[in-house]
Amino acid sequence: MSSSLYTFSESTKQHLRKFRLGTSRSNDPQAVIYFIDKQTKEIRQDEDGTVYKSLDEIADDLPDHSPRFILLSYPLTLPSGRISVPYVMIYYMPTTCNSELRMLYAGAKELMRNTSEVTKILDLETPEELEEIPEKLGA
Repeated sequence: MSSSLYTFSESTKQHLRKFRLGTSRSNDPQAVIYFIDKQTKEIRQDEDGTVYKSLDEIADDLPDHSPRFILLSYPLTLPSGRISVPYVMIYYMPTTCNSELRMLYAGAKELMRNTSEVTKILDLETPEELEEIPEKLGA
C-alpha cells in the first residue's frame, strides 16, 4: 500500500504543527488521538478534537478493536534531575483488530511519523500498557 493513498487536510497539518510546538513548552502531559477514515483514507482527529491531559484519559477513550495513532508530549524529570519533554507517537494496535485495519494503519505509520515529526514511536496492544509509558520514556 503506498502512502499516497492517505491524506491530511490543511487544517490537520497546521494543527499537528501547532500541537508539536505548543507542547514543547508545557509542564503537563498532552495528547491527541488520530484515526484513519476508512472511506476517504484521511488521517484526522474526531470531531471534538479532544486534547487529553493524562494517560488514564487516553486509555478510557481507546477503542477495543480498532487501531489509533496517539501523539503524546510527556514532560518528565530524568534521574539526572533534568526536565525532558519527549514528543512521541503511540501506535495503538489491539491484537483483536482485523487484518484490513492492520494493513490500513501499518501503511500510514511512517507517513504519520514524518508528518507529526515525533522523535520516537511506541507500540501498544492494550490501553493498560499506557501505564508503562513514563518508564519507556526514561522517567
